[in-house]
Amino acid sequence: MTEDNSSRTEILRRIRAALTDVPDAPDERPILRDYAVVHAERTPEQSTDLLAEHLSDYRAHVHRCTAADLPRTIAELLTAHGSRSAVVPPALPNGWLRDAADIEITVGGDDLGTHELDRIDSVVTGCALAIAETGTIVLDASPDQGRRRITLVPDHHVCVVRVPEQVVDSVPQALPRLDPVRPLTWISGPSATSDIELDRVEGVHGPRTLDVVLVSGAEPPVSGSAPDSVPDSVPGSV
Repeated sequence: MTEDNSSRTEILRRIRAALTDVPDAPDERPILRDYAVVHAERTPEQSTDLLAEHLSDYRAHVHRCTAADLPRTIAELLTAHGSRSAVVPPALPNGWLRDAADIEITVGGDDLGTHELDRIDSVVTGCALAIAETGTIVLDASPDQGRRRITLVPDHHVCVVRVPEQVVDSVPQALPRLDPVRPLTWISGPSATSDIELDRVEGVHGPRTLDVVLVSGAEPPVSGSAPDSVPDSVPGSV
């Protein structure tokens, strides 16, 4: 017997010895999950404040407005970033872009590739929910968020969070509200990584700038257009 075979035999002998008291049938005992679901009692306003605080810690820019002011806020953020073009998911509420008439808008469908996205300055989306305790926004590719790649290639992301209804306190509260078969994207601040010297580099795997708009209140009806989605033709669309 060679030395390698001898070592292999000894390893297998020890594994078998360690497994002698393990039952053949799988352990059906329920896993005890008695950990804390949340770490404090909060009002919806306090949860929103905590979300804003943690997003800022991760270098996201947090803005607050009412639903009536949302179109103006989005337009101002795109202009302040110097964006001349933006991509949006197919079912972004059309009223959100009402004041962005100077921005070239592209509706991000399946035919939009990475080369086309690389030439677009910004992306505007909604979200599935946001988690206050971790400062995390979750996207699930719903029609108001679109395919994952439209939120990863442009350098600037404007993400709208409806408060307080889309804010939960913790990850255990978030998971039951998410569909596990959907492509989930979890965002905590702009894309960033650090090398071995801990030098931070932003924008390697996604947008370098993340503007989060916490919007409250009901959206006013948009006259003369579909109420829930971007129209087939929007100002400056391609």
